[in-house]
Amino acid sequence: MTTRRTLACLAALLATQWVIDADADKSTVCTVTVNSPDEKAMLRRSLPDDKFQFVELVERGRPDWLASACRQKLRCDVLVVSGHFDGGTEFYSDRLDARESLPVAELERASCSASCSGLFSQLKEVYLFGCNTLNAATPESTAAEVARTLMRSGQSRGDAERISRALNERHSESNRDGMRRVFANVPVIYGFSAMAPLGAAAAPVLGRYLQSSAAEFGSGRTSASLLGQFAGSSMTATAGLGDADARADDRREVCQFFDEARSPAQKLAFIHQILSRDMAEVRMFFERIEAFDASLTEEERQAPAFIRELDAIARDQGARDRYLAFARDVDRPQVRSRMVHVARILNWLSPQSEKTEIARMVSDLLAGNAIGSAEVDLVCSLNRDRSLDDELQRIKASPLQDQSVPDAALLACLGSVAGRERVLRALTSRDDADVEIARVYLNHRPIADVTELREVAGRIVRMNESDAQIRALDTLAHYYLADRESLEELTRLFPRARSVDVQRAIAGVFIRSDYRALPRQELARMLREHRLKSPDGEDLIDVLIRRLQA
Repeated sequence: MTTRRTLACLAALLATQWVIDADADKSTVCTVTVNSPDEKAMLRRSLPDDKFQFVELVERGRPDWLASACRQKLRCDVLVVSGHFDGGTEFYSDRLDARESLPVAELERASCSASCSGLFSQLKEVYLFGCNTLNAATPESTAAEVARTLMRSGQSRGDAERISRALNERHSESNRDGMRRVFANVPVIYGFSAMAPLGAAAAPVLGRYLQSSAAEFGSGRTSASLLGQFAGSSMTATAGLGDADARADDRREVCQFFDEARSPAQKLAFIHQILSRDMAEVRMFFERIEAFDASLTEEERQAPAFIRELDAIARDQGARDRYLAFARDVDRPQVRSRMVHVARILNWLSPQSEKTEIARMVSDLLAGNAIGSAEVDLVCSLNRDRSLDDELQRIKASPLQDQSVPDAALLACLGSVAGRERVLRALTSRDDADVEIARVYLNHRPIADVTELREVAGRIVRMNESDAQIRALDTLAHYYLADRESLEELTRLFPRARSVDVQRAIAGVFIRSDYRALPRQELARMLREHRLKSPDGEDLIDVLIRRLQA
């Protein structure tokens, strides 16, 4: 019995070894299916089982599935990613039941970390089925912003443009550059420079290619046949960043943010090195510094080594002064406020000093006379907790600024009563830009006072211009009106309205309001008697009448 058991075990071991050896001769196709499975299904149907084996990396319900694949020491010959791509940060699904996604930061971590050295180490081909995955366009704003800042600091236009162009070429973050960095040394990366076909449309095209050219798949050579099959879309191909590439040094630096072998303290020390460089180059790294801070846990922040590195940065007065001078000169307030916040995180600013810097930024905006809805949204967001209201007295505002809607809205975000009154009056303006600024402001500081609501409703009723009146009514519809006096004002407006669109806008206010505060049957009768004929059939007025009669 013992001999027979031994022979049986040996036979089983040999059989298992034969399977392992057989699988070792196969190419491993790793799939990341965060949206449509169509491409994966077509590959499975079309590729021979004796040459290819498939491994799905996504584990449903497990957020760390990519790290799990790294721990399993998987090695992929071909990688196929299927998912919508948001333009630079994440592959995602449009299915409501799907929770899995693939952040580009996770790909960076897998690519840069020794703990995941095997997953992509022998890749011959990568297929990125998502829009703009290999879009070569670089965000121009950062380079242009750097050039403008350099010119204001005294550089000539030629020198400023040359420096910013060189920095952009080294640190640019087009999707194509990012994927080349993630999949370093991969011979062929396929993706799309613009819109990509959905999985249901891409799969048949992929099938036709495999019918005629399956031998090319996984070879590591760019296939003219595949690009020809997808000629009707924006498919393109490139190669991963090589060690001799001009941007290889940039990849080594970027990897210092993601390499799991490096502690947070070591990463912070590297950031200190960056902060010692020219501030134009620091600006190119700024988003990565922000992302690093956002990734830290409280435990990591409290580690003694991390605190020592943070103290070293806090004591670096030269870097602090250069950084703040650069931040104050940045021409985009959204970036300036973020840079100020990072200065606070680096202990270069106290909480009160951070507020003072924001107040300084608001003063500069008021002096620059270039305020739009984006700036109003920013300042109101920064003062969400009303902690900046005390800074209003530091801001030098002229009486004219209380009359300008953009300026008044900015001051109102900081608690100005006069500014708020001016913004509320702008709701009934004929100027589209002023109305939009008022609406943005009210998203942050809604009308809660009954007196204010009555005044706004009264001004809307007295308006003569239909389009502006409709915009104002649409804004009023966002409030749950329960004030009888305000509702009666709108009731009197309905029969006088000369436009069905105005009447529909009034119905929109009523349908979102407590119209039970008025006699329902009388209101329904008034609507039936005075409604203008709808050119489109049944509309919102009919819905309102039915609700009143229910």
